[in-house]
Amino acid sequence: MNGVHDMGGMDGFGKVEPEPNEPMFHEAWESRVLAMVRAMGAAGAFNIDTSRFYRETLPPHVYLSSSYYKKWFLGLEEMLIEKGYLTREEVAAGHAMQPGKALKHGKFDLANVERIMVRGKFARPAPAPARFNIGDRVRAKNIHPTTHTRLPRYVRGHVGVVELNHGCHVFPDSAAMELGENPQWLYTVVFEGRDLWGADGDPTLKVSIDAFEPYLDPA
Repeated sequence: MNGVHDMGGMDGFGKVEPEPNEPMFHEAWESRVLAMVRAMGAAGAFNIDTSRFYRETLPPHVYLSSSYYKKWFLGLEEMLIEKGYLTREEVAAGHAMQPGKALKHGKFDLANVERIMVRGKFARPAPAPARFNIGDRVRAKNIHPTTHTRLPRYVRGHVGVVELNHGCHVFPDSAAMELGENPQWLYTVVFEGRDLWGADGDPTLKVSIDAFEPYLDPA
């Protein structure tokens, strides 16, 4: 979807200031949010693309004023409410007010923590031959979906060259809406900086993105 989260190519947000010796978590609650998100996802309440979509739906003023893990927390809260695992009344009260909704994969103990924390594998068998070859010129579609997509706005409508074929993977646009895995070919596509940013752009700059086949047309 189009939203303030898609910040590639935008300016006016100030200089990026790396934090020296940045800790893994700035506050204890951040580690709890990470644990809740990973545990609920592993229990089958949602998939990774659905969780991304809910973070993307945060209002712009909330998104821009929230820390990384606050975005995770607010997205998780809304997602669990909409999926019937929580009610707004329970959130306000700070405790359960009715029996919990059953999870697909049950509960986890300490022996399962490492498995839960390892990111899943998303490669899948190909349902059809690849449409593009390395070296092909392709144009990113000028699409504006209202749901989750991995195609950044700044490349839409622009022409690039296929550099790599990563094989078939779960298609995030479908998975986020829980419409199935719908595996699609995934390519690295390289764009010339001046094609994206105009004549004032750095002539030596190239930008690479990973783009799923449905995002692309032959150029």
